[in-house]
Amino acid sequence: MKLGFVGLGRMGSAMAANLLKAGHEVSVFNRTPGRSAALVALGAREASTLAEICRGDAVISMLADDTAASAVVLADDGLLAHLPVNAIHISMSTISIELSEHLAQAHALAGQRYIAAPVFGRPDMAASAKLFIVTAGDPATIAVCQPLFKAMGQKTVSIGTQPWAANLVKLSGNFLMAAAIEALGEAVALVGKAGIDRSAYIELLTSTVFNLPSYKTYGDLIARSRFEPAAFAAPLGYKDIRLALAAAETLRVPMPVASLLRDRFLRLFAQGGESLDWSAIGGLATKDATDGLNDATPH
Repeated sequence: MKLGFVGLGRMGSAMAANLLKAGHEVSVFNRTPGRSAALVALGAREASTLAEICRGDAVISMLADDTAASAVVLADDGLLAHLPVNAIHISMSTISIELSEHLAQAHALAGQRYIAAPVFGRPDMAASAKLFIVTAGDPATIAVCQPLFKAMGQKTVSIGTQPWAANLVKLSGNFLMAAAIEALGEAVALVGKAGIDRSAYIELLTSTVFNLPSYKTYGDLIARSRFEPAAFAAPLGYKDIRLALAAAETLRVPMPVASLLRDRFLRLFAQGGESLDWSAIGGLATKDATDGLNDATPH
């Protein structure tokens, strides 16, 4: 397919690279220049405007938040203004359900197609085309895009016909992962304070009753207090918890654990942890238990 791709962070760059390797024709654009050299070397065409990436069958956006997504799509010179009739916007960003609904309506009024396809996975999974992709929207449009999803991920699951449903699933999944990080942090703080080897403890758990990729990844980071460099920056995790809570408020669903997680992120930021990986909230329990001594301080 002839594609445009906007958003060349660590995730987006890896996803665009896999599309190129799969033989798709890809034009790339990033609002911050200087991130496309490796993709150009793989055969991508670097665009200087959003209009230039809207001349194909579809455009994929992989952007940090609602503010970035709104600016790219809804601005006077954005995707909405330049996508041809019947062209597809595939939003793979983690955004609010409200914005996803708004984008779906705006694209429909413009005669364009829109689907949501947020992903689960860290940059290493994106690089190896092992993402899990959640799609929602018009089934026929999703079917057209399956070759793209196959190039970027190991499994794609369609969750419904309303695009916002995929965004809600993504937000709820990130809430669960953040809850697991907090629980891991508290458990590691408990055994660590007793003098038990933290890494050995995580190895035991993740090779037996919690033999799950997320527990292995985050448990190891917490046990070693290894929160830099950030694969998923803490402000992005905080953003996702806020969006999950906003959805919960709209749907009248109490989420007391999500409220706790919001406060844990705020505490991390108050202590200067905004540049750390979001798993750094799992280091706060050890810090609480040791007054910041030994290896409790994230580094």
